[in-house]
Amino acid sequence: MKYHVLEKIFNKHNAPRKFESLELNSNFSILHLSKQVQSFAYYPQEVSLHKDVRLGFPEFVGLEDAMTSVLDGEQELFELEGIHRFSGERGDFYIDIYIVGEPVENRLIILIEDVSDRMVLEQKLNQRVNETNLLSSTLVAYKNYMDKVIASMADALIVTNKSGKINKVNKATVELLGYTEEELVDQQISLIIDDNKLLQKAIQQRSLYKKYFQNVEVVCRTKLKERKLIAFSCSVIRKQIDGIEDIVYIGRDITAKKRRQQRKSAQYAITNILSESITVKQVMPQILQTICESLEWDLGELWTPNQYLAANHNSSNPVLRCVEMWSSRRIDVREFEAIAWLTTFTSGVGLPGKIWETVSPLWCEDIANDDVCPRLSQVEETQLHAAFGFPILHDNKILGVMIFFSREVLFRDEDLLQMMVSIGSQIAQFLQRKQAESALLESEERYRDLFENANDLIQSVNPYGRFLYVNRAWRETLGYSEADVAKMNVFDIVHPNHRMRCRDVFYRIVSMGNFEQLQAAFITKKGQTIFLEGNVNCKIVESKVIAIRAIFRDVTARISAEKALQHQQEQTERLLLSILPSSIANRLRQGAGNIAENFDDVTVLFGDIVGFTQIAASVSAKTLVNLLNQIFSVFDRLSLKYGLEKIKTIGDAYMVVGGLPTRTSNHPQAVASMALEMQNAIIAFNRRNNLNFSIRIGIHTGSVVAGVIGLQKFTYDLWGNTVNIASRMESHGLSGKIQVTVDTYNRLRHQFILEKRGEISVKGKGNMTTYFLIGKRE
Repeated sequence: MKYHVLEKIFNKHNAPRKFESLELNSNFSILHLSKQVQSFAYYPQEVSLHKDVRLGFPEFVGLEDAMTSVLDGEQELFELEGIHRFSGERGDFYIDIYIVGEPVENRLIILIEDVSDRMVLEQKLNQRVNETNLLSSTLVAYKNYMDKVIASMADALIVTNKSGKINKVNKATVELLGYTEEELVDQQISLIIDDNKLLQKAIQQRSLYKKYFQNVEVVCRTKLKERKLIAFSCSVIRKQIDGIEDIVYIGRDITAKKRRQQRKSAQYAITNILSESITVKQVMPQILQTICESLEWDLGELWTPNQYLAANHNSSNPVLRCVEMWSSRRIDVREFEAIAWLTTFTSGVGLPGKIWETVSPLWCEDIANDDVCPRLSQVEETQLHAAFGFPILHDNKILGVMIFFSREVLFRDEDLLQMMVSIGSQIAQFLQRKQAESALLESEERYRDLFENANDLIQSVNPYGRFLYVNRAWRETLGYSEADVAKMNVFDIVHPNHRMRCRDVFYRIVSMGNFEQLQAAFITKKGQTIFLEGNVNCKIVESKVIAIRAIFRDVTARISAEKALQHQQEQTERLLLSILPSSIANRLRQGAGNIAENFDDVTVLFGDIVGFTQIAASVSAKTLVNLLNQIFSVFDRLSLKYGLEKIKTIGDAYMVVGGLPTRTSNHPQAVASMALEMQNAIIAFNRRNNLNFSIRIGIHTGSVVAGVIGLQKFTYDLWGNTVNIASRMESHGLSGKIQVTVDTYNRLRHQFILEKRGEISVKGKGNMTTYFLIGKRE
């Protein structure tokens, strides 16, 4: 065997190794074998001297040519690697087989090595390599996916390092700020953020991120120096290397949203100012301040052709003068303001003059590069740049011009100009209304003395409900002072129950100019309610309502008397209905004379409480009446339940009738049902009061005459044979029983259980067959 072949085998893995061996002849018979070689055979029992090696190692089957080539010296070495074996003791294991030839001795040497540990290690290594490759592929795919997500984000994304240097931006950032990606990467974030002091502070103190950097609004600058308001949410991302961090900014452009909010707020505030202000001197400074603060402008001015519109348009040399001004504290414009107070403009000169001439709004992006503002050349340190102005117009006539300045260079905003034109129209209407109100107050001054001495309550309010005038009688009646009235709205003192109706009348008068009568309740200063009644109309000047006037009378006493009379009438009504049926009471109220009617078919019930007379002698009058009231109150409720008419009570007797005054067909059944419940009521009464009363009831069906008798105390009563027979049925009945006549029996027998008593002698009527009512049929 060649030495270099053995060296190649033994040094293959650079580690100590152990081999088992076999020696074969040219016929592949085993000439020699090592002690442990059988443990590596597929069939260990076949591995012995002189046996063919292929019996124990099937792997050699088919390799005869290769083994012969090694034996003949044509091939130095033949290897079989990673052959699998299984043993009950060892489980799965792997072997490598090396075939080496000895041509001189005409022998083959088989070396066998257990490589299970190496194979397991290689498998783990291969698995780790595969996992690493899979993870790498996943990371690459995820990176590509995230790059696409970032590129398609509508929000701007900026990634910086801890010092604020920009590492990455997305497409939305480039489109928003106007820079290219190359112009932003490796630049400081302060290039685009106006004030990054908060940012630097948050970088140094990471805990501030959660407090300050969640949806924080930051002013940014585009490449063209345009201001953008961006809402940023920021987070710090740590890297594997200690001390290395990235800061991720995700921002959304809220400039348009903020602008809409500011403008809506400005319009709402100006509308409130115009509705609540009393004088022009009050309203103009507030409007200038509101526009500047709401829309973030630094200086506002009001220019008029005269001092607050004092009819000077016919002057031969009309000029504009600054009459009001407001400035923020962000800039120092004292010298600029001083010059403004002394400057006048003619038509077409300067920004106010050009607006006056064109009767339309104007915008200047930077007054430093424009000749529209001659004052600027006199004040070099003003720091003002953008400006716009709009006219205050009424019937195409200039009442004034408002000018606003900003320290920023701002592009023309057409929506803002249109909004300001609308506001200018509101201001003009306010000024005209105030002029009209002033004229009205002046004309009404002549009538003030007359009003002050009037006994009626006189008031005048503007279309928003603010008081313009109240007379002495008004103040004395309601108790409010002139100072109180100046602060109040008319609806503040209207009683809540009348407020909605009063508002409807008020707005109807304002919108249609109607003349209306009104009765309303007002609240005095002491909290009392008084009722006023009178006429309300409006004062109209140039087709506009400028005042709503009212003359009221105090009708509180009359209303109280009417309410008392109504209450008395209601009490009388209730008393009459408690005595008479409602239909009879109505006929009496309508002036009917004697009321008497024939009823051919009614059912009459008499009930008498047995045992009540005996107990009456042993209890007090109050106790007696209380007991009787308990019983008869239950009977009254039963008569209402079944639609029957109670006629009267006589001592401890109770009379009720069905079928009148409203004619019905089921009155026998209704009376029978009530009679059964009357028995149950007596049983319940006895149980509650520990007594032993019973009731004797008689019922008859027939015809009666019903009517009202009496002059002072009306009584609705019944007469006729039917009444007498029903009374006899009760008096000739038995305690605890309900006795009915044949006529009533025939009407009830299909729905109720009745028991024949037989013939009895009835006083004044002779012998009569009667029945006892037992109960209802199921």
